[in-house]
Amino acid sequence: MVGRARLSAPREDRNEWPWHQAKWTALSASLLTGGDRRMEAENYLAGGYGLRLAMEARKDGWAHMERLAKVWQPNRLKGIQVGPEFGTPFLAATQVFDLRPAPRKWLSLDRTENAAERFVTNGTILVTCSGSVGRATLTHRPHENILISHDLLRVEPQRPGWWGWLYAFLRAPQTRAMMTAVRYGHMIKHLEVSHLNALPMPILRDELLTQFQDSAEKMLAMRRRAFDLSIEAERLYNECFPSLQYKNDVQVGYEISASEMLGGRRRLDGGFHVSSVKQIVAAFHRHAVEVVQLSSVVERVFVPGRFKHIYGDGGTPYLDSADILEVNPDIGKLVLSLTHEEQEEYRVTPGWILIPCSGQVYGIIGHAVLATEWHVGKVLSNHILRVCPRNSIRGGYLQCVLGHPKVGRPQLVRLAFGSSVPEIAGEDVATVAVPRLSPNIENHLADMMEESAKARGIADDLEKTLATDAENLIDRFLSGNRSNFVRELVT
Repeated sequence: MVGRARLSAPREDRNEWPWHQAKWTALSASLLTGGDRRMEAENYLAGGYGLRLAMEARKDGWAHMERLAKVWQPNRLKGIQVGPEFGTPFLAATQVFDLRPAPRKWLSLDRTENAAERFVTNGTILVTCSGSVGRATLTHRPHENILISHDLLRVEPQRPGWWGWLYAFLRAPQTRAMMTAVRYGHMIKHLEVSHLNALPMPILRDELLTQFQDSAEKMLAMRRRAFDLSIEAERLYNECFPSLQYKNDVQVGYEISASEMLGGRRRLDGGFHVSSVKQIVAAFHRHAVEVVQLSSVVERVFVPGRFKHIYGDGGTPYLDSADILEVNPDIGKLVLSLTHEEQEEYRVTPGWILIPCSGQVYGIIGHAVLATEWHVGKVLSNHILRVCPRNSIRGGYLQCVLGHPKVGRPQLVRLAFGSSVPEIAGEDVATVAVPRLSPNIENHLADMMEESAKARGIADDLEKTLATDAENLIDRFLSGNRSNFVRELVT
């Protein structure tokens, strides 16, 4: 008899009870009827619920967040979508975590209620309150003058000196656990303003508040520097091709000859033959010293093979294709299914270009990221294409060539094939046109891009340190060893 294929090994048959062990605890009836009157068992069984009770059991040295910060949420957005030339860009909740947030929607500002409160200022603390709740981030340069989704709670300190500690506290794993423990909803989880207001938060002494404030300000400055350097490098790179004019292929359409469509790769999909890419390559030939294929200046363009994904404690950190495009992503997967030798195929080296090669053309596919030390020691997905430069070209300059949103990425996106989930093949990427400029220009652009990547790595390290320091202080507070770093709240 032929059995159906299984995704995992069959379980051992058991004839005696219990077949499984239920997770349970005893609760006082007053807990179920007081406060939010939560009836979901998962809220009381979550580890974050126990952390919250332990913190609130301390007699002093803490206060609920509502006394330390103003937590608020804009009204539900009901905007009118218009074209980019008429509207104001809009970012969804998950997009604010992107290294380079790219708006996909533009809204009519006149038809958007309470539009002013949907803009954010530099350093605003945002916390996700729908879906994957409890993720915190700081706004900076790419979020300015953009409408931000109502699915992000705004957190503002009551006093300026508490801003750094407030953000570090929200980034701590114990705080994330407490927020996760109070979420509600069946399919899509939600978090309310009142849930954050009720979080117990240690009150630090002034010298510690100053330390967290300084670290957070330095981290945010590095974020701004990384973004500004990359934007400036892309601007200078674009100026190297003054005759290039951008046109919208989707609206105006285009014509090609039959011989061009049937020759070479014989691509019959219209997206492969967009006229804008031809204009880009023509501008390269007019202004560059020479134009070569990517394969002639790199050691290798490849995508590693698939592997069985088995995760568990004690494994190697795993990065998916979306993770490399985010600011300090949550790394929740540790790979166990690869030996140390097998992992080498999925590791990367600083200076390589990383390109998500699977996804939607309006989403992550075709974006380019310069690998840094932060990526070292991790297993990167087989949905990330690797470009390994030779000594004749620097990775920072290749980041300009492949990552420029108007000059580089269109060359990569047009290579995508497939209907449901488009893919990009390494063989096609190897044929992308690379303009060679004077050594001085290439080195200057490379310096800026590499300095941008370095600043991004410093910011990531500082943010990780902020969360770790907050985690350690909360552990000390819970252990009772808090006399030398907490104090009473002075109103």
